[in-house]
Amino acid sequence: MILAFDGSSIDGSAYTDVVELAHRSPGWLDDVVAAWSTYGLAVFAALMAVAWWRARRVSPAAAVTALAVPVIVVAAYGVNDVLKLLVREDRPCQSLHVITLEACPAPGDWSFPSNHTAIAAAAAMALLFVSRRLGAVAAVAACAMTASRVWVGAHYPHDVAAGVIVGALVAALAMVTLRRRPDSLVRWITGTRLRPLVLAS
Repeated sequence: MILAFDGSSIDGSAYTDVVELAHRSPGWLDDVVAAWSTYGLAVFAALMAVAWWRARRVSPAAAVTALAVPVIVVAAYGVNDVLKLLVREDRPCQSLHVITLEACPAPGDWSFPSNHTAIAAAAAMALLFVSRRLGAVAAVAACAMTASRVWVGAHYPHDVAAGVIVGALVAALAMVTLRRRPDSLVRWITGTRLRPLVLAS
């Protein structure tokens, strides 16, 4: 038997308030938020692609930094998922038995920290090292993703807060480390078939 953690005592009342607000809100608003919560991560993928395309025209080092963004996001997701397995917090819809906009996941689909927000925060933080403008857009999108995950009932507020911290911290540490020695990566990549990824034609 798997022992699961019940996080409702932390901020369950705040979660319930948000879920009830969602039920009282116009249907079109709930539809927009639910769609963003489900498909919004695609926006971060698009921003990463734009960042890489622009960086290629700046310098090979900039292109390498931009190419590292999706790798760092995957790493942040991995770290976050390990934490999920360690904490094993039940989804709020399982502990509080509320009706949510998003279907309640099956038991074992742990809640803490939020993967969606970890991915969004990691993308935003990493993109800030590549382009302040794109990073700012990603940061706004990450805030929207964070709020949407509570709105649709998928997570407690502390789940998304932890996801932001994990994603941002992993991305910041990785980017700071990368920017200390970008030249070695540039030399390695330009010596392989990946050369076109860092050099503009």
